[in-house]
Amino acid sequence: MKKLIFVRHGKAEDPYGDIPDYNRSLNSKGKIICRAMARKLKEMDPAPGVFITSPAFRALETALIFSGTFGIRPEKLILDDNIYHKMNLDYLNELLPTIGDDVDSLVFFGHNPAFTGIPDELSREGCEMMPKCGIIGLSFDINSWKDLRRHTGKTIYFLKPEKIS
Repeated sequence: MKKLIFVRHGKAEDPYGDIPDYNRSLNSKGKIICRAMARKLKEMDPAPGVFITSPAFRALETALIFSGTFGIRPEKLILDDNIYHKMNLDYLNELLPTIGDDVDSLVFFGHNPAFTGIPDELSREGCEMMPKCGIIGLSFDINSWKDLRRHTGKTIYFLKPEKIS
């Protein structure tokens, strides 16, 4: 059994001035909601697996909030710039074999449209729009990441901030 969890970054500050999109930070409300969502995920899934994040600042901040809740040291986070630049199902299928089959569960922190599109393609049920700081967990009846296929995942939870707070 393998599991993929996708966490969309929390609410970020509005783009302004010369701050590049990549460097935008979470706003105060975004940080509060991320903490609540991290606690909710920990209730439902106390050992979610390896954390892999986009290094874009708002996604990294989200991952750091979650890692703190789970007691994972920041240096254990895996940063993957491609989650920001080219995340899609093809890239996921390139990445997964590099993780190794000894790892059964992965948590990705990143961005839309990929974090709605990928779960939509992988799950049997499909996936509606992923809200900011939304979390979807998918399980797969496979033993190797190379066996991951479209429309074979079972949605085990879809957590939305408006339903948690």
